[in-house]
Amino acid sequence: MRGAEYRKELKWWLAFLRTPGIGARKFLLYREFFGSPQAIFESSATSLKSAGFKESAITWIKKPDWALIETDLAWAAAPGQDCLLLHHPDYPERLKEIPDPPPVLFAQGSVDKLSSPQLAIVGSRNPSPAGAKVAHKFAHALVELGLTITSGLALGIDAASHRGALDGGGATVAVTGTGLDQVYPAQHRRLAADIIEQGGVLASELPLGAQPLARNFPRRNRIISGLSAGTLVVEAALRSGSLITARMALEQGREVFAMPGSLHNPLARGCNALIKQGAKLVETVDDIIEELQLSLPALSNIRNRGANSNEPQNCTDDTLLQLLKYIAYEPTSVDTLITETGKTPDIIAQMLLTLELDGRIISSNGGYSRV
Repeated sequence: MRGAEYRKELKWWLAFLRTPGIGARKFLLYREFFGSPQAIFESSATSLKSAGFKESAITWIKKPDWALIETDLAWAAAPGQDCLLLHHPDYPERLKEIPDPPPVLFAQGSVDKLSSPQLAIVGSRNPSPAGAKVAHKFAHALVELGLTITSGLALGIDAASHRGALDGGGATVAVTGTGLDQVYPAQHRRLAADIIEQGGVLASELPLGAQPLARNFPRRNRIISGLSAGTLVVEAALRSGSLITARMALEQGREVFAMPGSLHNPLARGCNALIKQGAKLVETVDDIIEELQLSLPALSNIRNRGANSNEPQNCTDDTLLQLLKYIAYEPTSVDTLITETGKTPDIIAQMLLTLELDGRIISSNGGYSRV
């Protein structure tokens, strides 16, 4: 529980946060100019107008909705919930380094995870089955090494990454594009609850009641990359929010990693473009760990281990290995496998089932794909 002085200061910060037309950059500029948010509210309308405030902002500053601010304060005072001010000791240091850090960070769950070593994993909201599985596997492997996985709670790669971290017994950070009094998309309520229950945290710069507006998500993306030492992009079209996150990571001086893919896969074009622009090509967990050079508690376990290793872990039968050579990373039809191997449909079906159970392939539209 924060003390009375902190609560008093927080009140003014929250009130200014809700001022119309004030984003993170303007918030920080006006705070520096006036000295504090409280000083802004104590200034005359003439002074505010001279400083560049618009009429809508001045109207709010002269008559804030204090009942709304009290709702924010009550939320922050509840167990497991907090509002971190930019200068507070618990505010994540890595996030302070970006050009426009959130002045106030709403957090629900284990706040300390915001300052843990993190890797962001982002990608398509409509990934291929193989892409979702790769994101899950990498997140699973990375949390076992001590990294926290950070993403945006969206459908697709985001959700697969969060789930991979949870299934690996680790923690994950979900940065949302709404206020923390709601979950978007609604179908991820269970996922959000699991993140908190397993020692992770939900975070947002948006006050309670903020809706999932389109403009909120690019702002959200800079926080995802800002909290993280690096960002891994798994499947992204040439125009996607994931590439915005990657660009922001580069602007923030963070590492960018990308999964290569087929030239014929539209979801690989964004990643391939990032690699052409200098992002590090990733095939195994080693590729990430070596580049980040972080001190992780379980780093000794990484050697000779690849989350995307091309060799089956449990398939030792030579016939299975031979069949695997004919299965591409794009869907390969059963008819093609029968033609290439000369084996009967029944034998191919048995072999495919074994490989699928072993986690080396997945069924998808049009056939089977390697993972």
